Amino acid sequence: MPRRVGILGGTFNPPHVGHLLCASEAAARFELDAVMLMPVAQPPHKPAPSDPGGEHRRAMCELAVTGDDRLVVSRVELDRPGPSYTIDTLRALHASAPEDELTFIAGGDMAVSLPTWREPEAVLALARVAVTERDALRREDIAAAVAPLEGAGERIAFFDMPRLDVSSSDIRRRVAERRPIRYLVPDPVAGHIAQHGLYRAAVGVR
Repeated sequence: MPRRVGILGGTFNPPHVGHLLCASEAAARFELDAVMLMPVAQPPHKPAPSDPGGEHRRAMCELAVTGDDRLVVSRVELDRPGPSYTIDTLRALHASAPEDELTFIAGGDMAVSLPTWREPEAVLALARVAVTERDALRREDIAAAVAPLEGAGERIAFFDMPRLDVSSSDIRRRVAERRPIRYLVPDPVAGHIAQHGLYRAAVGVR
């Protein structure tokens, strides 16, 4: 049976409440049956600072989504060698379940760079791109940037979510400074970080 599946990719270093809120809002706005959190093995454009490794990041994602049946964690990018390109991921998902309708979830800063992605028009052919950005003018900027791409008008949609001033880099910094991270990440994620001593030795940057 065809499903409407969202994909939220990232380093998740670590996953935090903003990631979960984004996934939940996208699921509600686009009536998605599931949203996959997709930890990257190797980001294509920049290294992951203070990276504890893909398996730790995957484990934290699994802990973060516990209790929400809409959210699942995918190993597709972790199990593929080399940099993680969106088009390769979408092709793999389409090959495994060609009947599924795919929605790739992206922030505004990522979406505005869509024309520079690897095979951006192929990305739009395989998935709707759902962009979270509240500023109307910013939406106009994004729409203008992607307008030359075939299918952009029909395959890019915006959705709202509450603004949370939380980032993985800030969480890593707080851990390194021995400051609390409760309520910024789910409790099981905080427990995993403490149990394994993650992020205590270095302060990462975003």
